[in-house]
Amino acid sequence: MDRMAEGVVAYRRHPFERTLENPPPVWSEGSTRLLDYGATHAGARKRGARAVLVVPSLINRWEVLDLTAEKSLLRAMAGEGLRPYLVDWGAPGAEERSFDLAAYLARLGRALAFVARRARRAPVVVGYCMGGTLSVALAKLQPRKVAALALLAAPWDFHADKAGHAFLLSAGPMLAEVADKVGELPVDVLQTLFWSLDPWLAVKKFERFLRLEQTSEAAREFVLLEDWINGGAPLAGPVARECLVGWYGDNLPGTGRWIVDGKRIEPSKIAKPALVMIPSGDRIVPPLSAAALAEPGRGLKKAARIDLPLGHIGMVVSGRARGLCWTPLLDWLKAQ
Repeated sequence: MDRMAEGVVAYRRHPFERTLENPPPVWSEGSTRLLDYGATHAGARKRGARAVLVVPSLINRWEVLDLTAEKSLLRAMAGEGLRPYLVDWGAPGAEERSFDLAAYLARLGRALAFVARRARRAPVVVGYCMGGTLSVALAKLQPRKVAALALLAAPWDFHADKAGHAFLLSAGPMLAEVADKVGELPVDVLQTLFWSLDPWLAVKKFERFLRLEQTSEAAREFVLLEDWINGGAPLAGPVARECLVGWYGDNLPGTGRWIVDGKRIEPSKIAKPALVMIPSGDRIVPPLSAAALAEPGRGLKKAARIDLPLGHIGMVVSGRARGLCWTPLLDWLKAQ
């Protein structure tokens, strides 16, 4: 524990920070923006370049998809001649604090419509983590504007594997009441939920960080990832209740009972080409939860499944991410 404390202090004192220049926003509504990652890549600006709408989680911010120039899935997409547009949800403002998932999906639908108009055809939608769950609903609600779906570690069956998620299940109703009263679920509470999935992880990672040469690339990447983890946004109160009680408690998506704007969100009724990528070492989204989206007769009708020997975050930023995750994803996107 002393070594962990020393590691935390070393991290807090480390001078390194993310310095990448973000691409220009091309659309905004409330706290939400669309960032155009193809604006500065000649290949991505070519006529006919396939537009890709990238949807991250509402909780952890999008920067993990654009951590450094070398470890940026979004810049890799643009470098391959795709035109990626990233959803930056921002933090809930006065308007968004009253949002439920239907309200966020309605906003996402308007962002999708903007991209479709700009590209003059339906884009492919790529969803990461909770963003993947939302992307499935988007494809059901806006079928003509979604050409295909790629889902990265997207939770769906929240009761498929309860190992490690007992705290989420038991504390959900209590935390939903907190969110109701406060108007949002604070970042610190969300971090406690993630910490509960592997309580020893913090001890191990900060002790390991302390052993690194502090000017090394490994130390700098640790700082960037830790800044990203600690820089998440709070969840709007109604969204927190839907996720904690409706998803984790009642498993509405996994049992086919999740209804948005009067429409039942059933993956088996979505006939778009789909790619479901499942990291086998995921401690945040159990692999069995994500695998439900590729299950015959229950999952997406035209789903291809790829299992990756990576973790939830490692699938997008680890040293093996490019070869094991990025390359098959980019090849699939270009084939659509």
